[in-house]
Amino acid sequence: MAIEKVIVVDDDATIRRSLELQLRGKRLSVALCASIGEAERTVAREPFDLMFVDVRLPDGDGTDLLARLSSQPRKPVIVMMTGHGSVESAVSCIRAGAFDYIIKPFSSGQIDVVINKAAGFIQALKVNQALSFQANDPTPLIGESQGIRKLRQMIQKVAPTEATVLIGGENGTGKELVATEIFRAGARSSRPFIKVNCAAISENLIESEFFGHEKGAFTGATEKREGRFELADQGTILLDEISEIPPRLQAKLLRVLQEREFERVGGGRSIRVNVRVLATTNRDLATSVERQEFRQDLYYRLNVFPITVPPLRTRKEDIPLLAEAFLKRIVQRTGVNSPTVTPQAMAILMAYDWPGNVRELQNVIERAVILHDPEEGINTTVMSPMFPNINVEVRPLERITLGSGSTLAFPEKVIPLESVEREYIMHALRQAKGNRTQTAQMLGISIRTLRNKLNQLKGDGDEDEDR
Repeated sequence: MAIEKVIVVDDDATIRRSLELQLRGKRLSVALCASIGEAERTVAREPFDLMFVDVRLPDGDGTDLLARLSSQPRKPVIVMMTGHGSVESAVSCIRAGAFDYIIKPFSSGQIDVVINKAAGFIQALKVNQALSFQANDPTPLIGESQGIRKLRQMIQKVAPTEATVLIGGENGTGKELVATEIFRAGARSSRPFIKVNCAAISENLIESEFFGHEKGAFTGATEKREGRFELADQGTILLDEISEIPPRLQAKLLRVLQEREFERVGGGRSIRVNVRVLATTNRDLATSVERQEFRQDLYYRLNVFPITVPPLRTRKEDIPLLAEAFLKRIVQRTGVNSPTVTPQAMAILMAYDWPGNVRELQNVIERAVILHDPEEGINTTVMSPMFPNINVEVRPLERITLGSGSTLAFPEKVIPLESVEREYIMHALRQAKGNRTQTAQMLGISIRTLRNKLNQLKGDGDEDEDR
C-alpha cells in the first residue's frame, strides 16, 4: 500500500484510540495529536502519508492546519472529520485542499473506503512523478509480414493473462514496443506501467532503483524513496535488458518474483506488491545460464512465456510500411512537406540487411529527410552514399493502359507470376488496412479465393476470422 504513516489530530481521546486501533490493524505507523500546535510539531519532525484532522480543535479550526501545510513540498493527504456535517462545511474543506470529508460517528467500513481511496491517489501521484521522466511512445507495431502476424497472435494470447513474459531479440527490433502492446491489451492497462532500463543504471544504484530506500540508508539518501516495484503495484513493470542485472541482485529479484515482497535499502519492513512482470533481453539467457552469468532459477521464473521479435532482415516486406510510418512521424514533428521515396531508393533499402534493425531504418529515414532535395524527393543521390556497397539496378518500366483507364507499369524483365500476384495481393491488403473482405472486393475475387491464395502464397496457414 502507498500509505505507511498516518497522523490523527482530534481532541477526543475516544476517536483517537478508535482510529489508532483500526490503522495499526492494517500494519500502519500511527501518531496521535490533540491540537493543531502538537500536529505541526510532529509533522515538522517527520513526513506522513495521510492525516485525519478534526474540523474543530482547542487551538483553532482544522482548516487552518490545512492551509499551513499546503505550502510544504511533501504534505500528507488530509481527510477532515466533523460531528456537525453540512454541505457548506464539506465544500469549504474541499476548496481548502482536503482530499476527503467524513462525518462522525463513522464506521470501520467508511474508514477502509477512505484509506483505499487515499492510497490510490497517493500511488497515482508517485507514478506520475516517475513517468514524467520516461517517454510514452504511442507507436503501434507496424508490419504485415508473416513474422509480425505471428508475433501479434502471440501478444493477443498472452496479454489477457498474468503470465511473466520474456521478450528476446536483437537490438533495435522493437522489444520494448512489444512489451507496450502486451500491457495495452492486458487487464492492467489502466494501471501503472513502469519501465526500468537495467543497462542504464549503475550497479551501485540499481537495488535502490528497484526497491527504494529509507532516509539515511546511504550517503545522499536524504529522504525515503519508493522503488520501481513499489510504484508498479497493481500494475506492470518492464525490466528492459534484464541480462544486465548484476549477480548479487539476481537473488533479490528472484524473491520478488516468487514471494511478491521485498525490503527497501536500509529498511526492515517487508513490502508486498502485486505486479505483472515483463522483461526483455538481447542475449541468449540460456547460454548465459550455462556460462554461470545468470541464475538458472531466475531464468526459469522469467521464461514462463517466451517471445522472440524477428530481425528486420527476415521481414523485408515490412520495410515500405515502416518507412512510410517514419516519414509521417517526422513530417508531423517537423512540419516539412512529406517527401516521396523513389523506387530506386526503396530498392536500396530493400537490399540492405539492417544489422541495426528497425531503429537503424528509422535513423536512415530521418537522415534522408534532412538531406533530400524537395523537388527530387528521396532518391539514389540521397540514399546511395549511405549504402556504398549496394548497387541496385532498376530497369525502366513499361506502362500499359487497361480498358478501365487504369495504368499499370511492368519491368522490362519478366518475373514469375507467383511473385507478381503475391506482391499485388499484399499491396491490396495494405490499401485495405488488413481488411480481407474489402481486399477481395478490390481484387474482384471471393473472400474464399483470397484466403486460399494467401495460404498458398504465404504458407502460414492463417485461419483468422474474416472481417
